[in-house]
Amino acid sequence: MATYKKRGYKPKNKAEEVEQLEDNSTTAEVFNTLDEGASRTEEWVAANQKYIFIIVGAIAAVVLGYLGYQKYIQEPKELEASNEMFKAQQYFDNAVNGNTTISDSLYTLALNGGEGKYGFLEIIENYGGTKAANLSNYYAGFSYLNMKKYQEAIDYLDKFKSDDEMLGPLALGGIGDAFAQLDQMGEALSYYERAAKAKNNEFTTPKFLLKSAITAISLGKPEIAVTYLERIKEEFSKSAEANQADVHLGRAQGMLK
Repeated sequence: MATYKKRGYKPKNKAEEVEQLEDNSTTAEVFNTLDEGASRTEEWVAANQKYIFIIVGAIAAVVLGYLGYQKYIQEPKELEASNEMFKAQQYFDNAVNGNTTISDSLYTLALNGGEGKYGFLEIIENYGGTKAANLSNYYAGFSYLNMKKYQEAIDYLDKFKSDDEMLGPLALGGIGDAFAQLDQMGEALSYYERAAKAKNNEFTTPKFLLKSAITAISLGKPEIAVTYLERIKEEFSKSAEANQADVHLGRAQGMLK
C-alpha cells in the first residue's frame, strides 16, 4: 500500500526507488492527460467560437425579449383588460344582487358590454392570454348558467383555469349544475366530485359533497351518497350542509336495505 512521502524524500532501498519512479510517472501521465484534454477543449472552443457566440446571443435575446414583452406589452395589456372588465363586473354584480325581473338584461350587458365598454365576451376575444380574459370565462359561464343557457355555460366555465381556493371549485360545480339541468346526471356527478376534491375548505367542500350525494341517490348509487354524507357530518359538522345531511343519509341508507 502506498504511503505519504514528504517532498524531497529519498528512497532507502531499490524497492522504494522503483515505487517513487512509478508514482512520478503516474502523476506525469495524469497531468499530461489533463493538459491534452484542456488543449482539445481550447481547440474546440476556438474552432466553434462563432457558433458559441450565436447560441449565447440567441439565449440572451430570448431572455431580454421575454422581459421586454412582459414589461412593455403584457403588463399594459393586463391593465387595459382589467379596466375594460370593471363595467362588465358591475353589470354582473347587479344582476346577481338586484331585481330578478331585469337580471337577464343585466347578464346580457355583462356579456356583450354597454356604455362604451367591452363585455366579458369581447374581453375574452380581444385580450386573450390575460388574467382578465381568463376571469371573464368564469363570469361569462355563470352569466349563461343564470340565463339558463347551459351548454354555453359549460363551454366558458371549462375554459376557466384557476388554483384559487374558491373560484376553481365553484367553476367545476357550475359545470356540474349545467349538466344537471341538461339531465346528464352522470356528468353532473363527475363534476360535483371534482369540485369537492379540488380544494378542502369549509365552504366549497361540503357544498359539493352534498350535491354529489344527492346526485348519486338520483342515479341509484346510495353507497356513494352514504360516504359523502357521513364525511359531511364528521368533517364539516358546523356547515349549513350538515343540517341537511341526515335527511339524505336516511334516504340513502334506506336504499341499501
